[in-house]
Amino acid sequence: MPPRDFIIHPSDYDLNAVVADLDEIRRYNQQRFEMEQLTAIVHEDLERGLCVGYKDTSTEDFWVRGHFPAVPLMPGVLMCEAAAQLSSYFSQKYRLLEAEMIGFGGLEEVRFREPVRPGDRLVIAVERVRVRPKAMIVCRFQGLVNENIVVDGVIKGVPLPVDFLTGVGQADAATPHAPTA
Repeated sequence: MPPRDFIIHPSDYDLNAVVADLDEIRRYNQQRFEMEQLTAIVHEDLERGLCVGYKDTSTEDFWVRGHFPAVPLMPGVLMCEAAAQLSSYFSQKYRLLEAEMIGFGGLEEVRFREPVRPGDRLVIAVERVRVRPKAMIVCRFQGLVNENIVVDGVIKGVPLPVDFLTGVGQADAATPHAPTA
């Protein structure tokens, strides 16, 4: 199956024109340490629902030592995670989903076309397909290395119930209530 057309052609953005660095990304995304899969954002277009960012890979990345020792390749799941984080950043910055936190809702039609190796810059583009506020956002995504599409697919994001996950505001179900007289 041949790769699709570019979501946004590489000549339509400048990888040196950073609009959000790691500190700015952290204002909108919760991932930290090894799970941060974005280095910078270089293009945002709210009207078209487009966002472009990148992840600079290196020999110091946690996956290099074991995936695979003789031929290190970026795991496909991390490429998808980078796309999810880019989609989440864009959604959160512009309050598209109206959620405190966004999590993975699903992946469709994902294709891995070429490997990503340590030292590569994985450029990710996401394009909003549809949004149901407080329910789901669907985006197409592509990952490129040297203007070659290495991964593409469709990603879905859903609001996460932060209060439920953290236990904030919930009565402790394990503590029996004293009877009232």
